[in-house]
Amino acid sequence: MLKIRFGLLLTALYASVALPPALASLAAGAKAPDFTTQASLGGNSYAFSLAGALKQGPVVLYFYPAAFTKGCTIEAHDFAEAIDQYKALGATVIGISHDNIETLQKFSVSDCRSKFAVAADPDLKIAKSYDSILAIKPEYASRTSYVIAPDGTILYTYSDMSPEKHVANTLDALKAWKAKRAS
Repeated sequence: MLKIRFGLLLTALYASVALPPALASLAAGAKAPDFTTQASLGGNSYAFSLAGALKQGPVVLYFYPAAFTKGCTIEAHDFAEAIDQYKALGATVIGISHDNIETLQKFSVSDCRSKFAVAADPDLKIAKSYDSILAIKPEYASRTSYVIAPDGTILYTYSDMSPEKHVANTLDALKAWKAKRAS
């Protein structure tokens, strides 16, 4: 009996240490930290400013661990396929990873299909300001998506290392925000 309880305690302790990325993001209602960084869209580099993008409408900001990895490629394809839906809602999509701008120039063309920008955060300063660091590998960002209102308020946060629901969830959050504003 003591062995079972000790095993359960160790399992719970491990889970609380190894699995917190879903708990490590900024909450809805928080002010989104502003940033400016190098980004690439269709292989062309430019300075991306969150404040500037928010002047155009809401922003879907998503952090991902690394370009050209399986989950990040799937997620980039999903965002690229849904970009017309984001545009119809007036939203800008920007992905951020620790990759350098040279890598992101290639990734923006191949995996993002030149549909949306990806930004460089090589020192993870932006990811840290959004509490989006992967707990088990702190040299990478966690897979976390934010929907940010034009006033800079975080409307929605979703963290899950599986790329499957990030697009659907952020689109739903944008639609709910838009519907609330219309009523």
